[in-house]
Amino acid sequence: MKLKNMFKKTGGKNYISLTEGRKPEVPEGLLRKCNNCKAAIIAEDVRRGDYICPKCHAYFRMDAWRRIETIVDPDSFEVWEEAILDGNPMGYPGYEEKLQSVREKTGLDEAVVIGKAEIEGRKVVLGVCDGRFLMASMGEAVGEKIAGAVERATKEKLPVILFACSGGARMQEGIFSLMQMAKTAAALKRHSDAGHLYISVLTDPTTGGVTASFAMLGDLILAEPNALIGFAGPRVIEQTIGQKLPKGFQRAEFLLEHGFIDQIVEREKLRETLGKILKLHPSQPDRTAQTKEEEMQNKKQSEKEEEKLCQIREMTPWERVQVSRKKDRPVGSDYIRELFDDFVELHGDRLFGDDKAVVGGIAQFCGEPVTVIAQEKGTTTKENIARNFGMPSPEGYRKALRLMEQAEKFHRPVLCFVDTPGAFCGLEAEERGQGEAIARNIYEMSALKVPILSVIIGEGGSGGALALATADEVWMLENSIYSILSPEGFASILWKDSKRAKEAAEVMRLTAKDLYEAGIVEQVFAEPEAFTSETFAPVTEKLREHIRRFLKTYQGMEESERTERRYQRFRRL
Repeated sequence: MKLKNMFKKTGGKNYISLTEGRKPEVPEGLLRKCNNCKAAIIAEDVRRGDYICPKCHAYFRMDAWRRIETIVDPDSFEVWEEAILDGNPMGYPGYEEKLQSVREKTGLDEAVVIGKAEIEGRKVVLGVCDGRFLMASMGEAVGEKIAGAVERATKEKLPVILFACSGGARMQEGIFSLMQMAKTAAALKRHSDAGHLYISVLTDPTTGGVTASFAMLGDLILAEPNALIGFAGPRVIEQTIGQKLPKGFQRAEFLLEHGFIDQIVEREKLRETLGKILKLHPSQPDRTAQTKEEEMQNKKQSEKEEEKLCQIREMTPWERVQVSRKKDRPVGSDYIRELFDDFVELHGDRLFGDDKAVVGGIAQFCGEPVTVIAQEKGTTTKENIARNFGMPSPEGYRKALRLMEQAEKFHRPVLCFVDTPGAFCGLEAEERGQGEAIARNIYEMSALKVPILSVIIGEGGSGGALALATADEVWMLENSIYSILSPEGFASILWKDSKRAKEAAEVMRLTAKDLYEAGIVEQVFAEPEAFTSETFAPVTEKLREHIRRFLKTYQGMEESERTERRYQRFRRL
């Protein structure tokens, strides 16, 4: 008999049932049905597989205790028993009975479980919403538990991780439910102002007042694949606008594309990802000033580097322009991969979108957490197009500024890698405020309290480059360029002839040597003759050595001294 016939319906007078007189039975709880692919699957397989369908990989919703079990170190969770508000502030009929029934059914006192735990050995305050309890809607009790936990985390100087899964406000509590949005947001603001980390993890669904309060306020916002995330629910939107919503609307992938979350993380990798993020956010280390001996060593090294400037190969400015634009020249992501460990890319400007022309995130440099931001051209034609040839839009600059402000909060140095022909000058960029975005970056970077280093690795075109180069020091590679605009643009504006670009390059003083001699950049690094991602290890080794020295010098300064030096650096130009 073929396998496909094993499950055929049979019947008729010639059919004899082996279980005649008895109905076929499946042990209770053995099977579950996947709402996505409709397949019958073994419940135990689902439990062992992080509540993911083994057939189609769709996600089942997890209860709070199962979620905690998969995330925290074994036996590390300490539940915080908080006083529960049993009130019915609106006097809604039958509400108390409904609460009692749900409590008996779920074994929970409310829709969120709060406590302290360890994730890969690092202490956190953890809150997990449970959708079985009135769709994890937020009433007074939920708001009180979350706000109280955040206040306690602030007092104990601990990071907070909240897993959202909610239908939004609790309708039965009316305006009192609405007030919980302000209560939780205010508590998180105090936690943030004290310099502590908050990670928000969005699961399916996260909607309504929860989305419009604690869920979207994380320093880092992660989401599970395909999670429904939005303020108004899809049904409400469809009823309001009178039309069907597009496929994928309000899903996690939609929010990533539109710049509102940092990462989509698969459930199997969530614990590891949280552990890596926590590792990159240690308590603020003590910074000590350099010893006299170290200062002397640095001075001698600087003198040696000055001598090396004379050894840079002779080339015309136009030849250097051509080399800076070579397709096989190392790009920003190459430097990130070579110089940093544990890089966690963060996405989005929290306003409009995620610009692929700017790559940014947190990483370790020689064991120390840093924020790293790079303008990225890509290495293939497909990547060039996806990254707009390294020409950032306003959301790229706003993403970079968001990461720099986050770096200031957590006392992380900022390392920028500049490589752009210039900011994107399209219609959409102007509509979204390109000039304002560039100006805001320069404005805020001028007074940022943490060390900032910018390295021009290719083209440094106009304000599009300066928006990531308002730094304590600016370094250049030998064949990189840094100028008011491209030679073609310069020739077109001044001489009405873009074909005179070669001549323009001669008068623009755009080479690394020119800029070093003018005091606009502090270091120039020699390149191998054939400079590609395969041959740039000697360059990155030299960069690593100098970056380490830069960090030691600038972290040894008082904040006021550092910002004053940066101000004077540009004041004298």
